[in-house]
Amino acid sequence: RTEFALKEIMSSGGAEDDIPQAERKTVTDFCYLLDKSKQLFNGLRDLPQYGQKQWQSYFGRTFDVYTKLWKFQQQHRQVLDNRYGLKRWQIGEIASKIGQLYYHYYLRTSETSYLNEAFSFYSAIRQRSYYSQVNKEDRPELVVKKLRYYARFIVVCLLLNKMDVVKDLVKELSDEIEDYTHRFNTEDQVEWNLVLQEVAAFIEADPVMVLNDDNTIVITSNRLSETGAPLLEQGMIVGQLALADALIIGNCNNQVKFSELTIDMFRMLQALEREPMNLASQMNKPGMQESTEKPTRRENPHKYLLYKPTFSQLYTFLAASFKELPANSVLLIYLSATGVFPSGRSDSEGPYDFGGVLTNSNRDIINGDAIHKRNQSYKEMHCLHPGDLYPFTRKPLFIIVDSSNSVAYKNFTNLFGQPLVCLLSPTAYPKALQDQSQRGSLFTLFLNNPLMAFLFVSGLSSMRRGLWEKCQDYLRKINRDIAQLLTHSRSIDQSFLQFFGDEFLRLLLTRFIFCSATMRMHKIFRETRNYPESYPQLPRDETVENPHLQKHILELASILDVRNVFLENTLDDY
Repeated sequence: RTEFALKEIMSSGGAEDDIPQAERKTVTDFCYLLDKSKQLFNGLRDLPQYGQKQWQSYFGRTFDVYTKLWKFQQQHRQVLDNRYGLKRWQIGEIASKIGQLYYHYYLRTSETSYLNEAFSFYSAIRQRSYYSQVNKEDRPELVVKKLRYYARFIVVCLLLNKMDVVKDLVKELSDEIEDYTHRFNTEDQVEWNLVLQEVAAFIEADPVMVLNDDNTIVITSNRLSETGAPLLEQGMIVGQLALADALIIGNCNNQVKFSELTIDMFRMLQALEREPMNLASQMNKPGMQESTEKPTRRENPHKYLLYKPTFSQLYTFLAASFKELPANSVLLIYLSATGVFPSGRSDSEGPYDFGGVLTNSNRDIINGDAIHKRNQSYKEMHCLHPGDLYPFTRKPLFIIVDSSNSVAYKNFTNLFGQPLVCLLSPTAYPKALQDQSQRGSLFTLFLNNPLMAFLFVSGLSSMRRGLWEKCQDYLRKINRDIAQLLTHSRSIDQSFLQFFGDEFLRLLLTRFIFCSATMRMHKIFRETRNYPESYPQLPRDETVENPHLQKHILELASILDVRNVFLENTLDDY
Protein backbone atom coordinates (compact mmCIF):
# COMPACT_ATOMS: atom_id res chain seq x y z
CA ARG A 1 0.00 0.00 0.00
CA THR A 2 2.81 2.38 0.89
CA GLU A 3 4.64 1.82 -2.42
CA PHE A 4 1.46 2.32 -4.45
CA ALA A 5 0.59 5.48 -2.50
CA LEU A 6 4.12 6.74 -2.97
CA LYS A 7 4.03 6.34 -6.76
CA GLU A 8 0.65 8.07 -6.92
CA ILE A 9 1.91 10.97 -4.80
CA MET A 10 5.22 11.36 -6.58
CA SER A 11 3.65 11.33 -10.04
CA SER A 12 1.17 14.02 -9.02
CA GLY A 13 3.85 16.13 -7.40
CA GLY A 14 6.11 16.40 -10.50
CA ALA A 15 8.74 14.27 -12.20
CA GLU A 16 9.98 11.57 -9.85
CA ASP A 17 13.64 12.31 -10.59
CA ASP A 18 13.21 15.95 -9.55
CA ILE A 19 12.32 15.02 -5.97
CA PRO A 20 15.28 15.18 -3.56
CA GLN A 21 16.13 11.94 -1.82
CA ALA A 22 15.54 13.44 1.66
CA GLU A 23 11.99 14.53 0.74
CA ARG A 24 11.28 11.15 -0.82
CA LYS A 25 12.39 9.50 2.46
CA THR A 26 10.16 11.90 4.45
CA VAL A 27 7.08 10.81 2.47
CA THR A 28 8.07 7.12 2.73
CA ASP A 29 8.52 7.39 6.50
CA PHE A 30 5.20 9.24 6.87
CA CYS A 31 3.33 6.60 4.84
CA TYR A 32 4.92 3.85 6.95
CA LEU A 33 3.93 5.52 10.23
CA LEU A 34 0.41 6.22 8.94
CA ASP A 35 -0.08 2.59 7.86
CA LYS A 36 1.36 1.27 11.12
CA SER A 37 -0.83 3.57 13.23
CA LYS A 38 -4.00 2.51 11.39
CA GLN A 39 -3.06 -1.16 11.73
CA LEU A 40 -2.46 -0.85 15.49
CA PHE A 41 -5.59 1.27 16.03
CA ASN A 42 -7.80 -1.26 14.23
CA GLY A 43 -6.21 -4.01 16.34
CA LEU A 44 -7.55 -2.37 19.50
CA ARG A 45 -11.00 -3.72 18.60
CA ASP A 46 -9.69 -7.29 18.90
CA LEU A 47 -8.41 -6.85 22.45
CA PRO A 48 -10.60 -8.42 25.15
CA GLN A 49 -12.73 -5.78 26.89
CA TYR A 50 -12.26 -7.39 30.29
CA GLY A 51 -9.11 -8.22 32.21
CA GLN A 52 -6.80 -5.38 33.16
CA LYS A 53 -3.37 -6.58 32.11
CA GLN A 54 -3.38 -8.07 28.59
CA TRP A 55 -4.07 -4.83 26.73
CA GLN A 56 -1.52 -2.47 28.33
CA SER A 57 1.54 -3.29 26.20
CA TYR A 58 -0.55 -3.08 23.01
CA PHE A 59 -1.91 0.33 24.03
CA GLY A 60 1.65 1.42 24.79
CA ARG A 61 2.85 0.45 21.28
CA THR A 62 -0.12 2.23 19.70
CA PHE A 63 0.59 5.41 21.67
CA ASP A 64 4.26 5.19 20.63
CA VAL A 65 3.42 5.14 16.94
CA TYR A 66 0.84 7.93 17.21
CA THR A 67 3.27 10.09 19.20
CA LYS A 68 5.89 9.64 16.45
CA LEU A 69 3.30 10.26 13.69
CA TRP A 70 2.00 13.44 15.34
CA LYS A 71 5.48 14.88 15.87
CA PHE A 72 6.60 13.78 12.39
CA GLN A 73 3.78 15.62 10.59
CA GLN A 74 4.50 18.73 12.70
CA GLN A 75 8.23 18.69 11.84
CA HIS A 76 7.78 17.93 8.11
CA ARG A 77 4.51 19.74 7.35
CA GLN A 78 5.83 21.69 4.34
CA VAL A 79 7.33 18.66 2.58
CA LEU A 80 4.18 16.62 3.28
CA ASP A 81 2.01 19.47 1.95
CA ASN A 82 4.03 19.75 -1.27
CA ARG A 83 4.95 16.13 -1.97
CA TYR A 84 2.23 14.10 -0.25
CA GLY A 85 -0.64 16.55 -0.59
CA LEU A 86 -1.43 16.32 3.12
CA LYS A 87 -4.88 17.77 3.76
CA ARG A 88 -6.02 19.44 6.97
CA TRP A 89 -8.76 16.88 7.54
CA GLN A 90 -6.06 14.16 7.52
CA ILE A 91 -4.23 15.96 10.35
CA GLY A 92 -7.61 16.19 12.08
CA GLU A 93 -8.04 12.42 11.70
CA ILE A 94 -4.70 11.77 13.42
CA ALA A 95 -5.62 14.14 16.28
CA SER A 96 -9.06 12.52 16.53
CA LYS A 97 -7.51 9.03 16.79
CA ILE A 98 -5.22 10.27 19.60
CA GLY A 99 -8.28 11.72 21.36
CA GLN A 100 -10.01 8.35 20.99
CA LEU A 101 -6.95 6.55 22.40
CA TYR A 102 -6.99 8.76 25.50
CA TYR A 103 -10.74 8.27 25.91
CA HIS A 104 -10.41 4.48 25.65
CA TYR A 105 -7.51 4.60 28.08
CA TYR A 106 -9.84 6.38 30.50
CA LEU A 107 -12.45 3.64 30.00
CA ARG A 108 -9.81 0.96 30.66
CA THR A 109 -8.22 2.62 33.71
CA SER A 110 -10.97 4.93 35.13
CA GLU A 111 -8.26 7.60 35.50
CA THR A 112 -10.11 10.87 34.81
CA SER A 113 -6.92 12.77 33.89
CA TYR A 114 -6.97 11.00 30.51
CA LEU A 115 -10.34 12.60 29.77
CA ASN A 116 -8.60 15.98 29.94
CA GLU A 117 -6.03 14.75 27.41
CA ALA A 118 -8.80 13.55 25.07
CA PHE A 119 -10.49 16.93 25.49
CA SER A 120 -7.31 18.86 24.59
CA PHE A 121 -6.91 16.96 21.29
CA TYR A 122 -10.59 17.18 20.35
CA SER A 123 -10.55 20.85 21.26
CA ALA A 124 -7.50 21.52 19.06
CA ILE A 125 -9.32 19.99 16.07
CA ARG A 126 -12.15 22.46 16.53
CA GLN A 127 -9.98 25.50 17.26
CA ARG A 128 -7.72 24.84 14.23
CA SER A 129 -10.68 23.99 11.96
CA TYR A 130 -9.04 20.79 10.72
CA TYR A 131 -12.34 19.51 9.33
CA SER A 132 -13.53 22.81 7.83
CA GLN A 133 -12.71 21.88 4.20
CA VAL A 134 -14.46 18.49 4.35
CA ASN A 135 -17.80 20.00 3.30
CA LYS A 136 -16.28 21.22 0.02
CA GLU A 137 -15.41 17.68 -1.06
CA ASP A 138 -18.06 15.52 -2.65
CA ARG A 139 -17.38 12.60 -0.30
CA PRO A 140 -20.12 11.74 2.23
CA GLU A 141 -17.80 9.32 4.12
CA LEU A 142 -15.54 12.27 5.03
CA VAL A 143 -18.51 14.23 6.39
CA VAL A 144 -19.48 11.18 8.50
CA LYS A 145 -15.95 11.21 9.99
CA LYS A 146 -16.59 14.82 10.99
CA LEU A 147 -20.00 14.00 12.52
CA ARG A 148 -18.52 11.09 14.48
CA TYR A 149 -15.79 13.37 15.77
CA TYR A 150 -18.49 15.74 17.11
CA ALA A 151 -20.36 12.87 18.81
CA ARG A 152 -17.14 11.63 20.48
CA PHE A 153 -16.19 15.15 21.58
CA ILE A 154 -19.66 15.59 23.14
CA VAL A 155 -19.26 12.36 25.19
CA VAL A 156 -15.91 13.57 26.60
CA CYS A 157 -17.37 17.01 27.42
CA LEU A 158 -20.37 15.41 29.19
CA LEU A 159 -18.02 13.30 31.31
CA LEU A 160 -15.99 16.41 32.18
CA ASN A 161 -19.19 18.40 32.94
CA LYS A 162 -18.26 21.00 30.30
CA MET A 163 -21.92 21.73 29.58
CA ASP A 164 -21.30 25.11 27.93
CA VAL A 165 -19.05 23.45 25.36
CA VAL A 166 -21.61 20.63 24.91
CA LYS A 167 -24.32 23.16 24.01
CA ASP A 168 -22.06 24.83 21.42
CA LEU A 169 -21.08 21.45 19.96
CA VAL A 170 -24.72 20.33 19.73
CA LYS A 171 -25.59 23.47 17.77
CA GLU A 172 -22.64 22.96 15.42
CA LEU A 173 -23.45 19.26 15.01
CA SER A 174 -27.08 20.12 14.23
CA ASP A 175 -25.97 22.50 11.46
CA GLU A 176 -23.53 19.91 10.11
CA ILE A 177 -26.23 17.20 10.04
CA GLU A 178 -28.62 19.54 8.23
CA ASP A 179 -25.97 20.35 5.62
CA TYR A 180 -25.03 16.67 5.26
CA THR A 181 -28.59 15.46 4.74
CA HIS A 182 -29.32 18.34 2.36
CA ARG A 183 -26.28 17.57 0.16
CA PHE A 184 -26.32 13.77 0.26
CA ASN A 185 -29.56 11.86 0.17
CA THR A 186 -28.42 9.32 2.78
CA GLU A 187 -30.22 6.65 4.77
CA ASP A 188 -28.60 7.57 8.10
CA GLN A 189 -30.41 10.90 8.51
CA VAL A 190 -32.81 9.45 11.10
CA GLU A 191 -29.92 7.99 13.13
CA TRP A 192 -28.07 11.32 13.27
CA ASN A 193 -31.21 13.19 14.29
CA LEU A 194 -31.69 10.60 17.05
CA VAL A 195 -28.15 11.37 18.29
CA LEU A 196 -29.18 15.04 18.60
CA GLN A 197 -32.39 14.16 20.47
CA GLU A 198 -30.53 11.87 22.86
CA VAL A 199 -27.88 14.42 23.81
CA ALA A 200 -30.52 17.17 24.22
CA ALA A 201 -32.48 14.94 26.64
CA PHE A 202 -29.26 14.02 28.47
CA ILE A 203 -28.35 17.68 29.07
CA GLU A 204 -31.80 18.40 30.50
CA ALA A 205 -31.96 15.34 32.78
CA ASP A 206 -31.15 17.19 36.01
CA PRO A 207 -34.44 18.14 37.72
CA VAL A 208 -33.02 21.25 39.47
CA MET A 209 -31.07 24.21 38.08
CA VAL A 210 -28.51 26.10 40.16
CA LEU A 211 -28.34 29.72 38.98
CA ASN A 212 -25.80 32.54 39.22
CA ASP A 213 -27.00 36.08 39.91
CA ASP A 214 -27.11 36.75 36.15
CA ASN A 215 -29.33 33.64 35.71
CA THR A 216 -26.62 31.61 33.98
CA ILE A 217 -26.60 27.95 35.03
CA VAL A 218 -23.93 26.82 37.51
CA ILE A 219 -22.25 23.58 36.45
CA THR A 220 -21.92 21.37 39.51
CA SER A 221 -19.56 18.41 39.63
CA ASN A 222 -20.47 15.30 41.59
CA ARG A 223 -17.10 13.57 41.59
CA LEU A 224 -15.34 13.02 44.89
CA SER A 225 -13.52 16.16 46.00
CA GLU A 226 -11.01 16.57 48.81
CA THR A 227 -13.82 17.61 51.19
CA GLY A 228 -16.38 15.17 49.78
CA ALA A 229 -16.43 12.16 52.08
CA PRO A 230 -16.73 12.63 55.84
CA LEU A 231 -13.33 12.15 57.45
CA LEU A 232 -12.67 9.26 59.80
CA GLU A 233 -12.33 10.65 63.28
CA GLN A 234 -10.37 9.33 66.22
CA GLY A 235 -12.08 6.41 67.87
CA MET A 236 -13.93 5.29 64.71
CA ILE A 237 -13.09 1.60 64.32
CA VAL A 238 -13.57 0.63 60.67
CA GLY A 239 -12.21 -1.93 58.22
CA GLN A 240 -9.25 -1.36 55.92
CA LEU A 241 -10.91 -2.65 52.73
CA ALA A 242 -10.53 -0.54 49.57
CA LEU A 243 -12.94 -0.35 46.62
CA ALA A 244 -10.91 -1.71 43.68
CA ASP A 245 -13.43 -2.69 41.01
CA ALA A 246 -16.97 -1.74 40.00
CA LEU A 247 -19.46 -3.04 37.47
CA ILE A 248 -21.94 -0.34 36.46
CA ILE A 249 -24.87 -1.95 34.66
CA GLY A 250 -27.69 -0.06 32.94
CA ASN A 251 -30.70 -1.93 31.56
CA CYS A 252 -33.71 0.32 32.16
CA ASN A 253 -36.34 0.61 29.48
CA ASN A 254 -37.00 4.15 28.20
CA GLN A 255 -34.30 5.88 30.23
CA VAL A 256 -32.40 8.84 28.78
CA LYS A 257 -29.09 7.66 27.32
CA PHE A 258 -26.26 8.84 25.11
CA SER A 259 -23.57 6.66 23.54
CA GLU A 260 -24.39 3.49 25.51
CA LEU A 261 -24.47 5.39 28.79
CA THR A 262 -27.80 5.77 30.59
CA ILE A 263 -28.25 8.76 32.90
CA ASP A 264 -28.17 6.41 35.93
CA MET A 265 -24.87 4.86 34.75
CA PHE A 266 -23.47 8.35 34.12
CA ARG A 267 -24.39 9.51 37.62
CA MET A 268 -23.02 6.41 39.33
CA LEU A 269 -19.71 6.42 37.48
CA GLN A 270 -19.14 10.02 38.63
CA ALA A 271 -19.90 9.01 42.23
CA LEU A 272 -17.01 6.52 41.93
CA GLU A 273 -14.41 8.97 40.59
CA ARG A 274 -12.26 11.77 41.97
CA GLU A 275 -12.06 15.20 40.42
CA PRO A 276 -9.75 14.95 37.37
CA MET A 277 -6.27 16.44 37.41
CA ASN A 278 -4.34 17.59 34.34
CA LEU A 279 -1.53 15.30 33.27
CA ALA A 280 1.89 16.93 33.35
CA SER A 281 2.76 16.56 29.67
CA GLN A 282 0.65 16.69 26.55
CA MET A 283 1.75 13.40 24.99
CA ASN A 284 2.77 11.47 28.09
CA LYS A 285 2.27 7.83 27.27
CA PRO A 286 -0.29 6.35 29.68
CA GLY A 287 0.83 3.60 31.96
CA MET A 288 4.51 4.28 31.35
CA GLN A 289 5.36 6.45 34.35
CA GLU A 290 8.53 5.62 36.24
CA SER A 291 7.88 3.17 39.06
CA THR A 292 9.76 5.47 41.45
CA GLU A 293 6.99 8.06 41.16
CA LYS A 294 4.53 7.40 43.93
CA PRO A 295 0.98 8.63 43.34
CA THR A 296 0.02 11.48 45.63
CA ARG A 297 -3.46 10.00 46.10
CA ARG A 298 -5.21 6.69 45.64
CA GLU A 299 -6.37 5.80 42.15
CA ASN A 300 -10.02 5.65 41.16
CA PRO A 301 -11.56 2.18 41.40
CA HIS A 302 -11.49 0.41 38.04
CA LYS A 303 -14.91 0.29 36.32
CA TYR A 304 -16.70 -1.70 33.67
CA LEU A 305 -19.64 0.11 32.05
CA LEU A 306 -22.16 -2.41 30.71
CA TYR A 307 -25.13 -1.09 28.75
CA LYS A 308 -27.93 -3.65 28.35
CA PRO A 309 -25.65 -6.69 28.73
CA THR A 310 -26.85 -10.24 28.18
CA PHE A 311 -26.54 -12.61 31.13
CA SER A 312 -23.42 -14.23 29.66
CA GLN A 313 -21.73 -10.84 29.06
CA LEU A 314 -22.54 -9.70 32.59
CA TYR A 315 -21.25 -12.96 34.10
CA THR A 316 -18.05 -12.86 32.02
CA PHE A 317 -17.17 -9.35 33.22
CA LEU A 318 -18.16 -10.24 36.78
CA ALA A 319 -15.90 -13.29 36.75
CA ALA A 320 -12.99 -11.24 35.32
CA SER A 321 -13.39 -8.60 38.05
CA PHE A 322 -13.65 -11.27 40.73
CA LYS A 323 -10.53 -13.07 39.44
CA GLU A 324 -8.38 -9.91 39.40
CA LEU A 325 -9.63 -8.41 42.66
CA PRO A 326 -6.57 -7.71 44.86
CA ALA A 327 -6.37 -8.78 48.51
CA ASN A 328 -8.29 -6.59 51.01
CA SER A 329 -10.35 -5.13 48.18
CA VAL A 330 -14.04 -4.73 47.43
CA LEU A 331 -16.03 -5.43 44.27
CA LEU A 332 -19.03 -3.12 43.75
CA ILE A 333 -21.96 -4.12 41.54
CA TYR A 334 -24.41 -1.38 40.58
CA LEU A 335 -27.61 -2.58 38.88
CA SER A 336 -29.95 -0.03 37.36
CA ALA A 337 -32.44 -2.26 35.59
CA THR A 338 -36.06 -3.10 34.93
CA GLY A 339 -37.47 -5.53 37.50
CA VAL A 340 -38.28 -9.13 36.58
CA PHE A 341 -40.96 -10.64 38.78
CA PRO A 342 -41.63 -14.33 39.38
CA SER A 343 -44.77 -15.58 37.69
CA GLY A 344 -46.65 -18.20 39.60
CA ARG A 345 -46.18 -19.11 43.24
CA SER A 346 -43.26 -21.10 44.49
CA ASP A 347 -43.37 -23.45 47.48
CA SER A 348 -39.79 -22.56 48.38
CA GLU A 349 -38.22 -19.21 49.18
CA GLY A 350 -34.78 -19.65 47.69
CA PRO A 351 -32.48 -17.19 45.89
CA TYR A 352 -34.18 -17.96 42.54
CA ASP A 353 -37.78 -17.59 43.74
CA PHE A 354 -38.11 -13.79 43.94
CA GLY A 355 -37.10 -12.77 40.42
CA GLY A 356 -34.41 -10.13 40.01
CA VAL A 357 -33.45 -7.60 37.36
CA LEU A 358 -33.54 -7.79 33.59
CA THR A 359 -30.63 -8.92 31.44
CA ASN A 360 -30.76 -8.32 27.72
CA SER A 361 -32.33 -10.73 25.25
CA ASN A 362 -33.59 -10.47 21.70
CA ARG A 363 -37.07 -11.28 22.90
CA ASP A 364 -39.62 -8.49 23.08
CA ILE A 365 -40.47 -7.17 26.52
CA ILE A 366 -44.17 -7.22 27.22
CA ASN A 367 -45.81 -4.69 29.57
CA GLY A 368 -42.54 -3.00 30.43
CA ASP A 369 -41.74 -4.56 33.79
CA ALA A 370 -43.10 -8.09 33.34
CA ILE A 371 -41.59 -10.93 31.32
CA HIS A 372 -43.94 -13.66 30.16
CA LYS A 373 -42.74 -17.24 29.99
CA ARG A 374 -44.19 -20.26 28.29
CA ASN A 375 -43.90 -22.52 31.30
CA GLN A 376 -44.46 -21.07 34.74
CA SER A 377 -42.58 -23.85 36.51
CA TYR A 378 -39.26 -22.59 35.10
CA LYS A 379 -37.28 -19.66 36.45
CA GLU A 380 -36.78 -16.50 34.45
CA MET A 381 -33.78 -16.96 32.18
CA HIS A 382 -33.00 -13.40 31.08
CA CYS A 383 -32.68 -12.18 34.62
CA LEU A 384 -29.93 -11.68 37.18
CA HIS A 385 -31.24 -13.46 40.28
CA PRO A 386 -29.79 -12.90 43.78
CA GLY A 387 -28.58 -16.52 43.63
CA ASP A 388 -26.49 -15.70 40.54
CA LEU A 389 -24.31 -13.48 42.73
CA TYR A 390 -23.75 -16.08 45.49
CA PRO A 391 -20.45 -17.45 44.04
CA PHE A 392 -18.97 -13.94 44.15
CA THR A 393 -19.69 -13.46 47.85
CA ARG A 394 -16.46 -15.37 48.49
CA LYS A 395 -14.85 -11.92 48.41
CA PRO A 396 -16.08 -8.60 49.88
CA LEU A 397 -19.09 -7.52 47.81
CA PHE A 398 -20.99 -4.21 47.85
CA ILE A 399 -24.21 -4.28 45.81
CA ILE A 400 -26.52 -1.40 44.83
CA VAL A 401 -29.81 -2.32 43.16
CA ASP A 402 -31.99 0.40 41.65
CA SER A 403 -35.04 -1.40 40.31
CA SER A 404 -38.77 -1.95 40.68
CA ASN A 405 -37.85 -5.41 42.05
CA SER A 406 -34.86 -4.40 44.20
CA VAL A 407 -36.39 -6.22 47.20
CA ALA A 408 -35.59 -9.56 45.57
CA TYR A 409 -32.02 -8.92 46.78
CA LYS A 410 -33.19 -8.56 50.36
CA ASN A 411 -33.37 -12.35 50.47
CA PHE A 412 -29.61 -12.76 50.43
CA THR A 413 -27.66 -15.24 52.50
CA ASN A 414 -24.07 -14.57 53.47
CA LEU A 415 -22.67 -18.05 52.84
CA PHE A 416 -18.96 -17.36 53.23
CA GLY A 417 -18.80 -14.84 56.08
CA GLN A 418 -17.17 -12.15 53.91
CA PRO A 419 -18.32 -8.51 54.19
CA LEU A 420 -21.53 -8.16 52.16
CA VAL A 421 -23.93 -5.20 51.86
CA CYS A 422 -26.86 -4.59 49.49
CA LEU A 423 -28.37 -1.11 49.19
CA LEU A 424 -31.83 -1.37 47.66
CA SER A 425 -33.95 1.34 46.07
CA PRO A 426 -37.65 1.89 46.77
CA THR A 427 -39.71 -0.35 44.50
CA ALA A 428 -42.26 2.41 43.84
CA TYR A 429 -42.50 6.18 44.29
CA PRO A 430 -45.58 8.14 45.39
CA LYS A 431 -47.96 9.01 42.57
CA ALA A 432 -48.03 12.62 43.76
CA LEU A 433 -44.33 12.87 42.88
CA GLN A 434 -43.92 13.90 39.27
CA ASP A 435 -42.70 10.86 37.30
CA GLN A 436 -39.06 11.48 36.49
CA SER A 437 -38.03 7.88 35.81
CA GLN A 438 -37.14 8.64 32.18
CA ARG A 439 -34.69 11.30 33.42
CA GLY A 440 -33.05 8.91 35.87
CA SER A 441 -33.93 7.26 39.15
CA LEU A 442 -34.48 9.34 42.29
CA PHE A 443 -32.58 6.79 44.37
CA THR A 444 -29.46 7.00 42.18
CA LEU A 445 -29.75 10.79 42.17
CA PHE A 446 -29.60 10.73 46.00
CA LEU A 447 -26.41 8.63 45.81
CA ASN A 448 -24.87 10.97 43.23
CA ASN A 449 -26.16 14.43 44.19
CA PRO A 450 -28.14 14.24 47.45
CA LEU A 451 -28.87 17.98 47.65
CA MET A 452 -30.40 18.05 44.15
CA ALA A 453 -32.53 15.01 45.05
CA PHE A 454 -33.61 16.68 48.31
CA LEU A 455 -34.63 19.84 46.42
CA PHE A 456 -36.58 17.80 43.89
CA VAL A 457 -38.64 15.91 46.51
CA SER A 458 -39.22 19.28 48.21
CA GLY A 459 -40.84 20.62 45.03
CA LEU A 460 -38.02 23.03 44.08
CA SER A 461 -36.76 23.29 40.48
CA SER A 462 -34.18 26.09 40.74
CA MET A 463 -31.95 27.71 43.34
CA ARG A 464 -29.47 30.56 43.68
CA ARG A 465 -25.82 29.63 43.94
CA GLY A 466 -25.30 31.23 47.37
CA LEU A 467 -28.11 29.24 48.96
CA TRP A 468 -26.95 26.05 47.19
CA GLU A 469 -23.46 26.42 48.68
CA LYS A 470 -24.88 27.12 52.14
CA CYS A 471 -26.97 23.94 51.92
CA GLN A 472 -23.98 21.93 50.66
CA ASP A 473 -22.02 23.03 53.74
CA TYR A 474 -24.90 21.95 55.98
CA LEU A 475 -25.14 18.61 54.15
CA ARG A 476 -21.44 17.99 54.85
CA LYS A 477 -22.21 18.48 58.54
CA ILE A 478 -25.11 15.99 58.26
CA ASN A 479 -22.77 13.46 56.60
CA ARG A 480 -20.26 13.83 59.44
CA ASP A 481 -23.01 13.16 61.97
CA ILE A 482 -24.28 10.13 60.01
CA ALA A 483 -20.71 8.75 60.03
CA GLN A 484 -20.67 9.07 63.82
CA LEU A 485 -24.09 7.42 64.17
CA LEU A 486 -22.89 4.45 62.10
CA THR A 487 -19.56 3.96 63.82
CA HIS A 488 -20.99 4.44 67.33
CA SER A 489 -23.93 2.08 66.78
CA ARG A 490 -23.86 -0.97 69.07
CA SER A 491 -26.17 -3.16 67.02
CA ILE A 492 -25.06 -2.45 63.43
CA ASP A 493 -23.89 -5.37 61.29
CA GLN A 494 -20.08 -5.42 61.03
CA SER A 495 -20.21 -5.52 57.20
CA PHE A 496 -21.16 -1.82 57.14
CA LEU A 497 -18.14 -0.95 59.28
CA GLN A 498 -15.84 -3.18 57.21
CA PHE A 499 -16.68 -1.06 54.13
CA PHE A 500 -16.63 2.27 55.97
CA GLY A 501 -12.85 2.66 55.72
CA ASP A 502 -13.09 3.33 51.96
CA GLU A 503 -14.04 6.93 51.20
CA PHE A 504 -16.18 6.14 48.12
CA LEU A 505 -18.19 3.50 50.02
CA ARG A 506 -18.33 5.74 53.10
CA LEU A 507 -19.92 8.50 51.03
CA LEU A 508 -22.40 6.08 49.41
CA LEU A 509 -23.43 4.71 52.82
CA THR A 510 -23.92 8.15 54.39
CA ARG A 511 -25.91 9.30 51.32
CA PHE A 512 -28.02 6.13 51.47
CA ILE A 513 -28.92 6.84 55.11
CA PHE A 514 -29.67 10.50 54.31
CA CYS A 515 -31.91 9.37 51.41
CA SER A 516 -33.72 6.82 53.57
CA ALA A 517 -34.24 9.26 56.46
CA THR A 518 -35.50 11.98 54.08
CA MET A 519 -38.06 9.67 52.46
CA ARG A 520 -39.29 8.38 55.85
CA MET A 521 -39.91 11.95 57.01
CA HIS A 522 -41.54 13.15 53.79
CA LYS A 523 -45.32 13.56 53.95
CA ILE A 524 -46.08 11.85 50.62
CA PHE A 525 -43.72 8.85 51.09
CA ARG A 526 -46.08 6.84 53.28
CA GLU A 527 -45.92 3.26 51.97
CA THR A 528 -43.22 0.76 52.92
CA ARG A 529 -42.36 0.26 49.24
CA ASN A 530 -41.51 3.99 49.03
CA TYR A 531 -38.46 3.49 51.27
CA PRO A 532 -34.99 2.18 50.48
CA GLU A 533 -33.97 -1.02 52.26
CA SER A 534 -30.71 -2.82 52.88
CA TYR A 535 -29.22 -6.23 53.50
CA PRO A 536 -28.26 -6.64 56.29
CA GLN A 537 -30.89 -4.37 57.83
CA LEU A 538 -29.72 -1.18 59.48
CA PRO A 539 -30.81 -0.56 63.08
CA ARG A 540 -33.50 2.06 62.34
CA ASP A 541 -33.53 3.86 65.66
CA GLU A 542 -29.77 4.38 65.49
CA THR A 543 -29.62 5.42 61.81
CA VAL A 544 -32.50 6.22 59.42
CA GLU A 545 -34.99 7.09 62.21
CA ASN A 546 -32.53 8.66 64.61
CA PRO A 547 -34.07 11.81 66.20
CA HIS A 548 -30.78 13.70 65.93
CA LEU A 549 -30.64 13.06 62.15
CA GLN A 550 -34.33 13.93 61.76
CA LYS A 551 -33.70 17.26 63.46
CA HIS A 552 -30.92 17.97 60.94
CA ILE A 553 -33.21 17.18 58.00
CA LEU A 554 -35.87 19.55 59.34
CA GLU A 555 -33.19 22.21 59.76
CA LEU A 556 -32.09 21.76 56.11
CA ALA A 557 -35.76 22.02 55.09
CA SER A 558 -36.04 25.25 57.12
CA ILE A 559 -33.05 26.79 55.31
CA LEU A 560 -34.90 26.06 52.06
CA ASP A 561 -38.27 27.16 53.44
CA VAL A 562 -39.85 23.76 52.69
CA ARG A 563 -40.36 22.48 56.23
CA ASN A 564 -44.09 22.00 55.55
CA VAL A 565 -43.22 19.11 53.18
CA PHE A 566 -41.91 17.02 56.10
CA LEU A 567 -43.50 15.47 59.18
CA GLU A 568 -42.46 17.14 62.43
CA ASN A 569 -42.99 14.21 64.79
CA THR A 570 -42.00 11.26 62.65
CA LEU A 571 -41.33 8.87 65.51
CA ASP A 572 -44.98 9.05 66.54
CA ASP A 573 -46.04 7.88 63.08
CA TYR A 574 -44.44 4.42 63.28
